[in-house]
Amino acid sequence: MAGRGAWPLWGAALVLVYTIASRRGLALSLCAPVLTVTAYLLSSVADGEGGRWSTHLLVTVLTASLWVAGRSVRLRRAYQAELRDRDRRMERAREADTRAARAEERSRIARELHDVVAHHVSVMTVQAAAARRVLASDPDGAREALSAIEQLGRTAMSEMRSIVGVLRTDATPAERGPQPGVREIPALVDQMREAGLRTQLWIEGERETLSPGVDLAAYRLVQEALTNSLRHAGPRARAWVTVRHEPDALAVQVSDDGLGPGAGDADREVTGHGLAGIRERVALYGGLLRIGPRPGGGFEVDARFPLKDA
Repeated sequence: MAGRGAWPLWGAALVLVYTIASRRGLALSLCAPVLTVTAYLLSSVADGEGGRWSTHLLVTVLTASLWVAGRSVRLRRAYQAELRDRDRRMERAREADTRAARAEERSRIARELHDVVAHHVSVMTVQAAAARRVLASDPDGAREALSAIEQLGRTAMSEMRSIVGVLRTDATPAERGPQPGVREIPALVDQMREAGLRTQLWIEGERETLSPGVDLAAYRLVQEALTNSLRHAGPRARAWVTVRHEPDALAVQVSDDGLGPGAGDADREVTGHGLAGIRERVALYGGLLRIGPRPGGGFEVDARFPLKDA
């Protein structure tokens, strides 16, 4: 292999060393240069050319260089394959995050639409029934009820446009009004009084600056609880709303006496969509929630939102 006629075979051996180093694992690729150099040295000794150390060094360096070049190519291929695989994993992760974000947004919009529609439609139904009953005997009262229905309808449409506006890519900021919060609870209580639910409100403690999410969640909780009282507690029922600003929490309690005719505690649903939405809102902000019948009769929704920035 060391003679002049063996150089083509030597060239083929070097190509084999490079090919194995660039395509096989480390253990197998190391065997190729070791066997090649060993075969070359044995062939040189057999041909009587063992003393040509400069040639031996050149062959060894050339073999090692080709092996290093082959290994570099293999490592670069592996690195590029890893980059491509990582890109695919990241793309799948982005798609999964996008799907999760869309599902969460759909759930949020569904909760908002349910709260808005259920509340306003329930109040409008009560007002319409009242207007129908007094239409002949008290036209002025009927007109007031119809005016309240009109105002409720406009408010419902405005809130629905605000909620659905986030789905429109061409929506302008002017179409998106501020979401209601704790400051709007007195107006909500007045609205329920006009609908016939005798409601009392207590606001205790100093107003703290609430995060927009907690602010909206507290308002929706009161809205849904009062709507349930209006629908299930009966026309002669009373409701009580307590909003308590504590140093490290916001406590909200809505209860009724359930004294309306046929409005027993057994008729109350504790697993409806509205109450499920309340649970989701409270859990979203790490709050505590209790929903169920009151010991003395009626129904109660009691929530506590921790103020993490306090």
